[in-house]
Amino acid sequence: MIDINIRAANAHDLVQLDELMFQLHEHHHQAIPEFFKTAKDIEQEKSIARYLEDPECLVYVATDSLVDHNSNIVGFISGHFCELTSSVSKPLPMGSIDEFFVVENYRQRGVAKSLCQHIEAVFFDYGVQQVFVEVWEFNGVAQSFYREMGFTHHIHWLRKSLI
Repeated sequence: MIDINIRAANAHDLVQLDELMFQLHEHHHQAIPEFFKTAKDIEQEKSIARYLEDPECLVYVATDSLVDHNSNIVGFISGHFCELTSSVSKPLPMGSIDEFFVVENYRQRGVAKSLCQHIEAVFFDYGVQQVFVEVWEFNGVAQSFYREMGFTHHIHWLRKSLI
């Protein structure tokens, strides 16, 4: 049994968050190494610390209260909110889920659902009308999860290699 606590991330969480980000990016690299940079390369360019400093960005962590209420991070979600504007669509207050990861031993135990519901509630409180997320084609597990959470297709972004 687990007892999950969701809270806002803080600077004390950065070491664990960086490790989880590393695992997330390594997962992508392993799936399509010819497309994704290595986790080590990304680690040099991108840090979740920037999210903690930006007032339009959100980072929440899930901790296992039975292990240690504040320090045993078993998952995290990050996102930001802004106004979606384009030359063809009407302006829309939107939220974006940017990074999302749950430690393997805690998957299928409600952690992802709790994190997602939490950030959606915060987005709602900020006046967000719709939440967007990008999921890579290879990540069927994530696609299924988001469908279960009520996400639907918004746009199909296709690619074609010319080499």
